[in-house]
Amino acid sequence: MNIQAALDYAYSELVSEESKIDARYLLSFVLDRNFVWLKTWPDKSLTEKQIIQFEKLIVRRNQGEPIAYITGEKDFWTLTLKTNSSTLIPRAETEILVEQALESLEEYQTAKVLDLGTGTGAIGLAIASERKKDLVFACDLESDAVQLAKLNAEKNNVGNIEIFQSDWFSRVEKTDFDLIVANPPYIVKDDPHLTQGDLIFEPDSALISDENGFADIKKIIHQATGYLSNQGALMIEHGFEQGNQVRELFTASGYTQVKTIQDLSKLDRVTMGTVRC
Repeated sequence: MNIQAALDYAYSELVSEESKIDARYLLSFVLDRNFVWLKTWPDKSLTEKQIIQFEKLIVRRNQGEPIAYITGEKDFWTLTLKTNSSTLIPRAETEILVEQALESLEEYQTAKVLDLGTGTGAIGLAIASERKKDLVFACDLESDAVQLAKLNAEKNNVGNIEIFQSDWFSRVEKTDFDLIVANPPYIVKDDPHLTQGDLIFEPDSALISDENGFADIKKIIHQATGYLSNQGALMIEHGFEQGNQVRELFTASGYTQVKTIQDLSKLDRVTMGTVRC
């Protein structure tokens, strides 16, 4: 079986909506080659071992397992992150939060940044990689996620970040942060999307929040005021239908310059506000 034959086989077997992309990702993973190489060498033959591995991965994908969990990696921003089922898979929508964070930090030569619920470390590592003079702190409740984020910091050679275990602010020192970012759980427990796609395999603790999805958002908005510097900013990623209520929560807690940023699909995605001490 050569590369083209392997891809054709995968196209016919895979039931995912993006079967062609999935096939290329899986074959690239098995061969440890990029997409360009696959296209350049369609007549290259696979070994028997590679064929068996490829077929097994196709079965796993057809069972719904996310590509990022199958390959153990996911690209985010300019980073390649290790992934596993202990935390969420980084998503392209979250890069909106990184973009806004970097924009808000432009006025600082050096800044202190806190990433709450860091998971793979995606947001904190992306910021730290772009602003190497900043001090970035990242925490997560789950010890497995903390270890994964530390591994990703080492993998991507990001040294200006400290990663530790904490239930939101419980173990965060009351230093003055110039920016706090978070992508907390915000899905209602009976949301039908939880039984679809990648969400089936991702941990409920990183997805579901009480009080109609607002429990963790409320806690972060309320508590963050005690950890921000004068004119420091809080940015939270949330569901596309939650923008109005999140803005109201920011305003009720005394934040100013409250606004919501939309993603590329023109859906509410990130809300931010600043505090005056």
